[in-house]
Amino acid sequence: MTRLETIIAVKDVAKSSKWYQDLLGLKSEHGGGNFEMLADKKGAVILCLHRWGEHDHPTMADSSRIAGNGLILFFRISDLQGIWSNALRMNLEIEQEPHLNGNSGQWQFILRDLDGYYLIVSE
Repeated sequence: MTRLETIIAVKDVAKSSKWYQDLLGLKSEHGGGNFEMLADKKGAVILCLHRWGEHDHPTMADSSRIAGNGLILFFRISDLQGIWSNALRMNLEIEQEPHLNGNSGQWQFILRDLDGYYLIVSE
């Protein structure tokens, strides 16, 4: 089996962890100020958060660079309306409201997280 566990650099791990938990219903599997692992209800790690400048990772050393350039965090979820309701309740930065993607034939919406990462949330 091959599985990707994406790690993104963030300014505030705890704040970003809560943001992703509130939006997507994920749960903390690690916790802490420098690193977090967020998992779904079955325990599969979905996303890891890493504080900028920790542990000498070369691509996470300089927070002055644009976070996520060339990266889209694409979340395929089973409850689009529920996650959309969470996004509205949280008053998030919405790029595109729910719409039918003509290429995939799936409903999706697009937003930005606390660090400016671009997220597509799709059914």
